[in-house]
Amino acid sequence: MTPLEDRATGCVAGAAVGDALGGATEGWTPEQIVERYGGRVEGVVPPFNEDWRNARPIAPYHKGDGHITDDTLMTHALIRVYEKTGAHLDAYAMAEHLVPELMGERRWIPELEAEALPLQRIFLAEKWIVARLHYGHADPREAGVGNIVNCGAAMYVAPVGIVNAADPDAAYAEAVDLAGAHQSSYGREAAGVMAAAVAEAMRPGATADSVVAACLRLAKDGTRAAIESVCEAAAGLGHWDGSFEALRAAMRPYDTVADTYRDQGLGARRPSRVHSIEELPLALGFLVIAKGDYRDTVLGGVNYGRDADSIASMGGAVAGALGGLAAVPPEWVAQVGEASRTDLVAPGRAIAEVARRVHAGDLERRRDHEAAFAELDRR
Repeated sequence: MTPLEDRATGCVAGAAVGDALGGATEGWTPEQIVERYGGRVEGVVPPFNEDWRNARPIAPYHKGDGHITDDTLMTHALIRVYEKTGAHLDAYAMAEHLVPELMGERRWIPELEAEALPLQRIFLAEKWIVARLHYGHADPREAGVGNIVNCGAAMYVAPVGIVNAADPDAAYAEAVDLAGAHQSSYGREAAGVMAAAVAEAMRPGATADSVVAACLRLAKDGTRAAIESVCEAAAGLGHWDGSFEALRAAMRPYDTVADTYRDQGLGARRPSRVHSIEELPLALGFLVIAKGDYRDTVLGGVNYGRDADSIASMGGAVAGALGGLAAVPPEWVAQVGEASRTDLVAPGRAIAEVARRVHAGDLERRRDHEAAFAELDRR
């Protein structure tokens, strides 16, 4: 593979593996995770609830056992949209292409152990896309206003970073535009910053520190403050095991989601300029602690609990882009791919090819513009 393909497949497969490992521990505390599994989670584990078909609040989803969740379903759907258009995406592409992906074709849904429309699995914050764009006929650029503010857009924008590989500014701008159809406020901002993180991680010579620096340069308001706070705390920690209390303390002032994760107050997930989603700052924090190592970045998110699948998926996307496909433990790729009946590598190859096509178009437009501007400025 070329470096572009290597990093793209590492990013997409790395995100899917993190998602699957974190699915088992999503919503629980580190202490509950240790009690359930007899220690820290180190790989694919069974569902937290043995009677997952009936246990609330998880039922009827089969989380754990290597099953990818809606984070990966949405990521792969966005890649298919890029394949159809072969171009940069904006909010209108959500209405024209992503909505039909979600409601038009049945696909294998591992958590449901059945073929179903992706719309039947995705969370309410993602169902909003269909409700607002297909049924509400909202202006796509504004359709995200009114939705709950969460990590929904940030969790699947890694492909935007790949298409804009090595250009975090362009990735940020494209993701903010695209995510306007889904999210507002700090949910939309997190999508832009997450895409920028992946774009920087794709750059040859990138490091965990350069990824964080790019994020801090571009992030606004509470998102920037939360990333800075969490990553400063992370810089003084040697390993993810033992880091959870310090990272949560650093994140707490910016999070609208309480320490009792499933028991929310009226202020949770509302628009704000001073708050942030938790998932992206924590993913970057674990990346800093692990110094970019894939395995430890992901295991930090998995064992942290709370929104573990999204934290581990975002961290896995960035670490996978930094290290390439070889950085993602092959046994995990095999286990998750087999359990989920999903090819985890092919979508990465596909988005790498899209990135080539888009970059060629960008170069052509840039040269045309340079020639036109030179003519305008000719003395």
